[in-house]
Amino acid sequence: MKRLDYAALPGLPEAIQRPPRTAPPRLGIVHFGPGAFHRAHQASYVDTLLDHDPRWGIAAVALRSAETIEALAAQQGLYTIAVRDAASSNRVVGAHGAWLGPDDGDATAALLGDPAIALVTTTVTEKGYCLAADGTLDLDHRDIVHDLRAGGHPRSVIGWIVAGLAARRDRGIAPFVPMPCDNLASNGTKLKAALTAFAVQRDAALAAWIAGEVRVPCTMVDSITPASNAALLADVEAALGRTDGIPVQRESFVQWVIEDIGPNAGPDLASAGAIVTSDVAGYERAKLRILNGAHSTLAYAGLLRGHASVAEAMADPPLAAFVEALLRTDVAPALPRVAGLDLDAYRAAILDRFRNPAIVHRLDQIAQDGSLKLPYRLADTIDANRQTGRMPALAVAAVACWVAFVRDRVRRGNPVIDPAADALAIAASGADARAVVDALIEAGLGLARHWRDDHALVKAIAVTTQRACDGDWDTILSTQHWGTED
Repeated sequence: MKRLDYAALPGLPEAIQRPPRTAPPRLGIVHFGPGAFHRAHQASYVDTLLDHDPRWGIAAVALRSAETIEALAAQQGLYTIAVRDAASSNRVVGAHGAWLGPDDGDATAALLGDPAIALVTTTVTEKGYCLAADGTLDLDHRDIVHDLRAGGHPRSVIGWIVAGLAARRDRGIAPFVPMPCDNLASNGTKLKAALTAFAVQRDAALAAWIAGEVRVPCTMVDSITPASNAALLADVEAALGRTDGIPVQRESFVQWVIEDIGPNAGPDLASAGAIVTSDVAGYERAKLRILNGAHSTLAYAGLLRGHASVAEAMADPPLAAFVEALLRTDVAPALPRVAGLDLDAYRAAILDRFRNPAIVHRLDQIAQDGSLKLPYRLADTIDANRQTGRMPALAVAAVACWVAFVRDRVRRGNPVIDPAADALAIAASGADARAVVDALIEAGLGLARHWRDDHALVKAIAVTTQRACDGDWDTILSTQHWGTED
C-alpha cells in the first residue's frame, strides 16, 4: 500500500480531516523535539492556524535520532492524529514544512538565523534543558561542556538557541521567541535563566542582550498521548487506505496555555484555540492539584485495589466517588481563582477524561516518582487547607494511600520506581504505620518536614495509612468516615 503524501489527500475517505494545502507550508517556526506529544499537540494548533495564516509552518529538528525526521520526510511532513474518545476520529496534519536531523547542523543554524523564523518551540523533556536539581543551568552537564567549547555545532537545545540568538544579534535581526512546551514548572523563566547563564560563559554582551531583549513565555500543555503501537498503525491504515508510518494518538481534550508577552510574539496561536493569559502559574497550579492530584490518588488507591488503568479505576464506583469528592471538597475550594478558568467545568472535564476507555493510561506509570510529585500534587492542597484551620480528610487519605503503596511494595519485595527508592525502603521498614509516616516526614520524602509539628495531621495520615495497609476500604472510601479522628 502506498504511503501518505500530499498527492494522496484528495483521494482519502470523506470522513478524514485533512489540510487544504497541496504542498508543505512555508516556515515560521523551528521546533526541537518532534516526538509524539509535539505532533499530537502543538502541531495540531499550528495546522489549524495555517488555514488562515500560511506563514507559520514548522521545521522539525531532532538532535538525537533521525528516525522521526526520516519518516516525516518520506511522507512530506504529513501524518495522522487519531483522536481516541467516545467518538473517535482521524485527522491528517500538515503543519511541518522541513525536517532536520542530527547531521543537518548547517541547515538548522541557517534556519535559526532566518528573519522569517519568529518562534522556536521545544519539547525535549525536562532532562533536555540540562538543568541542575535547583532548576539552574548545569554547567557541568556534558552537553553544556561540549557546547561551551569553541567550534562545531551544539549538542544541547540550550546551545542551539543561544547560537541562533547570537547569529541574529550579530546580523541586527530581531530575536525569535523561545517557547518551552514541556511540563516543567515556570518553564519560560527557567529557560531564559539557562540561556543567559550559558551566554555569559561565552559573551557577557550577548548575555546582557538576551536578558534585555529576548522574551521567553511560560506555558502549560495538556493532552494524554499514549505511545503509538502496531494496532494504531493498522487502524490508521484501514481508515486512510494509505500507509502512515508515524501516526500519533491522543484524547480529544487538548490545552495550550501561553503567557501573554505582548505584541510581536509570533503567530496568533489564540486564534487556533490556545489560551493566552497573564496567569500561566494559576493554570499550572490548577492542573497540578486537580488533574495530577486526582491521577496520583487513583494510581495509589487503584493499584492497592487491584486496578491497572485510570479508566478501570474510575469504573470502581466507591473509588470514583472518593476522587470526585476529593476534588470538590478539598482541592478546588483551596485554589486561588484564575481569570478565565472555570474550576467547576475544569474539574468535570478532567473526570470525564479519566473515564475514557479508549485511552489506556497505566496506573503503574503514574505511580512512579511519588516522592517528587506528591508535594505539588497533594501536599500543597493539604497545606492550603491547614492554613485555614481545616483538616482535608480526603487529601489526607490520598497521601496515606501513597504511604501504604510504598510500604506494600517494600514488604512484598517489589521495586518502588522513584529516585529516592533506597531511602523510601528504609523509611517503609518501620514497625507500624505511624513509624513509617514519621520517618517519611523526617526525611522530607513526599511528606513535608513542617508537618511534624502538626500532630493532628500526622495522626490522621498514620490512621488512614494503617487502614489502607489493612485493606479497610469500606472505611476509607465511605462518606460516613471522611472525617478524621481526634
